[in-house]
Amino acid sequence: MADAGNRTDGDPNQPPLQGACPEATEAHTLLGECIGSHRERLLRLIGFRMHSQLRGRVDAEDVLQDAYLAAEKRLRHYEAASPSVSLFVWVRSVVLQTLTDVHRHHLGVQKRDPRREIALQGQPQAQATSVSIVLQLEGDLTSPSQAAARADVHAVAVRAIEQMDDTDREVLALRHFEELTNKEVAEVLGIEQKAASIRYMRALKRLKALLTDVSEFRERMANG
Repeated sequence: MADAGNRTDGDPNQPPLQGACPEATEAHTLLGECIGSHRERLLRLIGFRMHSQLRGRVDAEDVLQDAYLAAEKRLRHYEAASPSVSLFVWVRSVVLQTLTDVHRHHLGVQKRDPRREIALQGQPQAQATSVSIVLQLEGDLTSPSQAAARADVHAVAVRAIEQMDDTDREVLALRHFEELTNKEVAEVLGIEQKAASIRYMRALKRLKALLTDVSEFRERMANG
């Protein structure tokens, strides 16, 4: 895999459609179109799942380019398996695996990522832990007084969100932060769409209840 943290060439405004396969089959064309049309969603995924120590060091665009090359090489397996998931959901899983490889490359295999990896329906996936969610929620805490209290707030919020069921927390991350559709969430988790919807509503309600006592998040949760 190319070093996603050091590559500087290429136009970041262009879709990562320059692959390694010499023959552009219909499937490869569809793959390029999928990544191009869902580019912002995939970059959002990378930003959300990326380890905090790598933010500012690793370019999400480079991770996406590496993921495209990996997906191109594995595309025949996706086609042969007559998959029950959409091409986008499959590409998403490849992006997550690529990001996991980036974490291992930069942080070392002995240093565990606090965003523990889980496998849902056999798909490698970095777990959306409390840390990931809280880092997103903290995005609006920018005033000096808020910044000073941020460490304490972070710890309290993480402890609160860790009380959530693992799957409910993942559903929340998929819907609320990655902005996947309910159908896509169901595909990722291998559950019925109705079950995915119920879990999301339950998780959102649980999150609001857990953060009620965290004043920095109270207003945001009330309006969320």
